[in-house]
Formats: sequence, C-alpha cells, structure tokens
Amino acid sequence: MSDRSILRDLPRLALLTLLGLLVLMPYIWMVAASLKPLDEIFRASLSLLPERFYAVENYGKVFAKVPVWRYLWNGVVVCGGILFFQLLFAVPAGYALAKLRFPGSGFAFGAVMLGLLVPYHVPALPLYVGFSQLGLLNSYTALIAPATISVFAIFLFRQFFKSLPDDLIHAARMDGLGEGEIVWRIVLPNAWPAATAFAIFSVVAHWNDLFWPLIIVNGTSYATPALGVLYFRSDEAGDDFGSLMAAAVLMTAPLVLAFLLAQRRFIEGIATTGLKG
Repeated sequence: MSDRSILRDLPRLALLTLLGLLVLMPYIWMVAASLKPLDEIFRASLSLLPERFYAVENYGKVFAKVPVWRYLWNGVVVCGGILFFQLLFAVPAGYALAKLRFPGSGFAFGAVMLGLLVPYHVPALPLYVGFSQLGLLNSYTALIAPATISVFAIFLFRQFFKSLPDDLIHAARMDGLGEGEIVWRIVLPNAWPAATAFAIFSVVAHWNDLFWPLIIVNGTSYATPALGVLYFRSDEAGDDFGSLMAAAVLMTAPLVLAFLLAQRRFIEGIATTGLKG
C-alpha cells in the first residue's frame, strides 16, 4: 500500500476507530470498575486505571458467593441446544424455500416474513401455562424448546441459498443424492459463513436473554448467566458495584472470546448473504 493511499484512508480509519471506542466504552468502563474499590468508582473524576488494585477482592467475592461455573455451564447448554435445533430446522427450510418449487412456497415464505414481525414476548404466557401443565418448569427443556424454530434463521438461510448456483444442486442430483443429502453434504458446507453469522446472533441473544429465564426458572440450578448476575445483584452484591461489575465481566467474557474467534467468518457471512427475491 502506497503512502498516498494510507493518507487518503487515514480520516476514515480515524473515524472508525473513534466510533469503535464509543461503542466499546461501556464495556471498557465495566472492566475498569471491576478492578476498583467502591470509593473510586463513584468519584467525580473519570479514571479507567485504579489507584488501588481491587480485582482480587471483587472477583474473589463473586466466586465465593455465586456458582459461576454452574451459570456458565447452563448458558453453554441452553445456547448450544437452541443453536443445534435452530440449524436442524432452519437449514432444510431455507433450502426448500430457496431451491425447491412446490405449491404454497410463496405463502410459506410470506408466513416466515410475518413471523419476523411477532415479538417473542407474545407467546410467553401460553408457553408458560403449557410447560406448567407438563411439569417442565425449571428445566433445560423449558429454556430450549420455545426458541428451537427461528424464523430469522429460515429467512437468513433462504437468502444465502438463493445465491448458490443451481448447477451445483443439479450436479448433486445427477450423482444420485437425495434432497436430504444435498442439504447436509453439499449446501450446508457451502453455507458455513452464514451459519457462523447466525450462530453469533443466536448465542448472543440467548446468552443475554433475561425475559424467558426469569419467567421459567426458579432457583440457581438452571439459572442462565444473565439471570445469575441478577441473583447476585439482589442477594449478594447489594450496593457493591465493584463485585457486581466483576460478575458481569465473568458472564460476558465467553461471548467476547467467541466473537473474537469467529469475527472473520461473521463478517464474511454478513457480507455474502444474498438479498435476492
């Protein structure tokens, strides 16, 4: 890259860096607050670096008072289970809407689009009543089952599969593959960028979800990370915001790590997902 091109791109890079820092500032402040004693957090002057390093006390209180590993494990099980079933249903559905011609396909795609408009809070009450009657409250099943079908995932994969060449599908059929084999052996391997992008959306949404776990979970046995932070705030932390910020850092750190590891695939999936009609 020439010096002239670097100079030309410098203002754009500086603006993007500034906007990135603005977006990250709440998280940076949260990490900084988790390293400080309480009296430094509420000072009038803003300083990210602590005068007294208080991380051992803040994080030690979290591990002493909260079953951190239980909350993180519950988050992994719930988010992993939801993602598995979402992909299991959304990939074939997206393929059918994108590449197959059948009566009612237009109506089915319209129903998917309408499903995007329905807030997930709407079916919460009937779902709660149903799980209560089945005796499934406070269980992994109740946490996972309502989110197993994602209309957003169906829409995303349908749009991505529209951009795949039809010759690839025809060649697979000529080789004797059935539609199911085409989906899992041909189409899905070519859709990993879209699958990774959706996985980031799904895991972040359900890892941070507080609405449904707060309704369905009672106690710490099946509490998800977001609910665990709420329990810690209510029962243990009180006004100790340093330890509360430490708990929040611990519960969000896996998401940050997962995104850093998958960011290349995430950006590629967003960039290459087609918008064909």
